[in-house]
Amino acid sequence: MSHAVVVHEIGGPEVLRFEERAVPDPAPGQVRIALRAAGLNFIDVYFRTGLYPRPLPFVSGLEGAGVVEALGADVTGLREGDRVAWAAAPGSYAERLNASAAALVRVPDGVSDEQAAAVMLQGMTAHYLAHGCRTTRPGETALVHAGAGGVGLLLIQLLKQAGATVIATCGAAEKVALARGAGADHVIRYDEVDFAPEVQAFTEGRRCDVVYDAVGQSTFEGSLQCLRPRGLLALYGQSSGPVPPFDLNRLNGGGSLFVTRPSLAHYTATREELEMRAAAVFGAIAEGQLDVRIGARFPLEKAADAHRALEGRQTTGKVLLLPT
Repeated sequence: MSHAVVVHEIGGPEVLRFEERAVPDPAPGQVRIALRAAGLNFIDVYFRTGLYPRPLPFVSGLEGAGVVEALGADVTGLREGDRVAWAAAPGSYAERLNASAAALVRVPDGVSDEQAAAVMLQGMTAHYLAHGCRTTRPGETALVHAGAGGVGLLLIQLLKQAGATVIATCGAAEKVALARGAGADHVIRYDEVDFAPEVQAFTEGRRCDVVYDAVGQSTFEGSLQCLRPRGLLALYGQSSGPVPPFDLNRLNGGGSLFVTRPSLAHYTATREELEMRAAAVFGAIAEGQLDVRIGARFPLEKAADAHRALEGRQTTGKVLLLPT
């Protein structure tokens, strides 16, 4: 028997129940994994609340790292004892889980289990934002909302390495320091000032080539105002709620603007692309070029407390759940 965090009904963090569950033998194409660390992401909140529907009951979580314990039939390229990590294995809040071998990548030497669990979703997201949905060029200006969050801190580093000037927003003094430490050239406290005029002033009216927005409803209008003609708004999350419908003609009035709503699944759709992005992120960590901040660790049985901290904007960097 093993333990897992199960959702029987949608709702607040209190619906996350730590329960004993049997783990069957892996099916063909699957691998059984002993969890070393699970990553907490806002998409887990969306599933828990029903914003993203999912059949009930379900084991929460998508991301993690662990050790291969057993192989199902037809699995090649992996062995028992291999360290692996993943960004899209439903049921990852569990001491043991069966996952599709196609979703797994090996963790190289030089990358710890916790680092691997911390960057599979957020690190590859930062990578496709900087080097997928557009190509970052030297001299460009980018605005990164939630700059002290897990994706934000990684994205700032990747953008700076590509030669961009980076403006970040965040909501607390300690978060300002973290965003600056990641390389942000200018940091705006959006809880104190309206960020759009600040961006206009910092760029001397030129505005930004790209805005990366994981907040959604409360920042969307201001994000559009921060774009220069033919700029791109990459709306990759909605922590403040979904953006309401709006008139597409406004994109023309703003200067032939672009808006995209990307997801990691579409930028790791092939095995080749998954391995490419994972290798780029892992390689940068192993070479000391990418700093991974693990802001909090919670025991797996305290997943509800971890969700409360994340939703209450009490966290910075990555939040991990650890088996005990």
